[in-house]
Amino acid sequence: MTQLRTVQVLGGGSGGSGAHVRSLTAGLVARGVRVTVCSPKELDRAFDFRSSGARHVPVPRRGDPAAVAALRAACAGADVVHAHGVHAAVRAAFALGGLRVPLVVTWHSRVHTEGVRAQLMRLMERKAVRAAAVVLATSSELVDRARTGGARDARLSPLTVPAARVPAGGPDSKVRAEIGAIARPLLIAVGSLEGHHGYDTLLDATRAWRGLDPTPLLAIAGEGRERGRLQRRIDNAELPVRLIGGRDDTAELLASADLAVLPSRWEARSALAQEALRLGVPLVATAVGGVPELVGDAAELVPYGNAAALSEAVLRVLGDPGRRQEMSEAGREQAATWPTEEETITQVLSVYDELAQRAG
Repeated sequence: MTQLRTVQVLGGGSGGSGAHVRSLTAGLVARGVRVTVCSPKELDRAFDFRSSGARHVPVPRRGDPAAVAALRAACAGADVVHAHGVHAAVRAAFALGGLRVPLVVTWHSRVHTEGVRAQLMRLMERKAVRAAAVVLATSSELVDRARTGGARDARLSPLTVPAARVPAGGPDSKVRAEIGAIARPLLIAVGSLEGHHGYDTLLDATRAWRGLDPTPLLAIAGEGRERGRLQRRIDNAELPVRLIGGRDDTAELLASADLAVLPSRWEARSALAQEALRLGVPLVATAVGGVPELVGDAAELVPYGNAAALSEAVLRVLGDPGRRQEMSEAGREQAATWPTEEETITQVLSVYDELAQRAG
C-alpha cells in the first residue's frame, strides 16, 4: 500500500492550534503517514515538529507570491493538505490552484475584528470553507457557520488540547508566593490582552471583592496591545489584580489556583477551560460560543459583559467550599468525556483515507 502523504499548514498558530498540529503530526507519523508541516520558523522552534518525525518547510504568514510558491511546492506531491485556521486555509487554497489535491480545513476559532476588517474576515471565511473538501469545526456553532458560508461538507471535530504535565502534590506554594497569594484566594485568567477576552468586565468585577479580608487576588497571564491601558486601570483604581505576562507554565498556575476565570466574548474550545476542568480547578466562564458545549454543568456560566453576574458567581464559589469540591469533581468527570488525542488522530486519519480513496 502506498504511504499516505499529508501537508499540515499553519499560519499564526495560536497555542491551541500549534499544540494540536504537534500532537496530530506525532500520531500520524506513528501510523506510517509521511507528514510535512508548513509554518513560520518560530512555530517550529516553539513546537519542534521535526522531532515528531515530520519534515518542516518554513513558510511565512504572508500571502505574497514567494510565500504562496513555497507552499505550493511543498503541497505538490501530497495526497491531502490540511490547513489549520482561516488564514492558513485561504493561503493553502491559493497555493493549490490547479492541483488536484483535496484540502481539509480545521476551523479552530473565530477571528475577532470589527468594521471593514470584519467584512473582509467574513469573505475569507467563505473562501476557506468553500475551498475545502471537508471542514472540521471545533464547535457546533462553527459547524453551522461553515455550512452557512457554503461548505460542502462540515463536520464537528471537538479537538482536545493535549494535557500538560503538572507536578504531583497539589497547589504549588512557590507559584503562589511568586504571584503574591500566600494567604489569600488566587484567581487565574489566561489569554492575550485583547478586547475580545473581556478583561475590562473582569476588572469591573474585581471591585466587588476589594473590601474582603483576605482580598482575593486575580492574576492574568498573557501579553497584548491592551497591557498598558489595563495596567493603568488597575493602578488608578487600586484593583487586586496582577498582570503577570506571557507564561509557559499556565498548567502549573492553574493547579495552584482556587478558581479559574474565563470572561471572553467568544470561545470555541478554550484551552484554559480544558486545563482547569482536567485539573479539577473550579471555573467561572461566560456562556458564549462553544463554552457551554465544552463544560456542560461543570462550571458556573454567566452572560458576557455582565460584571455584576461575574463577580457574584466568583464570590459565591469562593465562599462555598462544598460547591468548589463539587465543581472540582464535576470538572474531572466532564473532561473524561472529551475525545482523547488518540480518538482525534483516528478521526482525522479516517477523513484523509476517505478523501484519498475518493481521489483514487
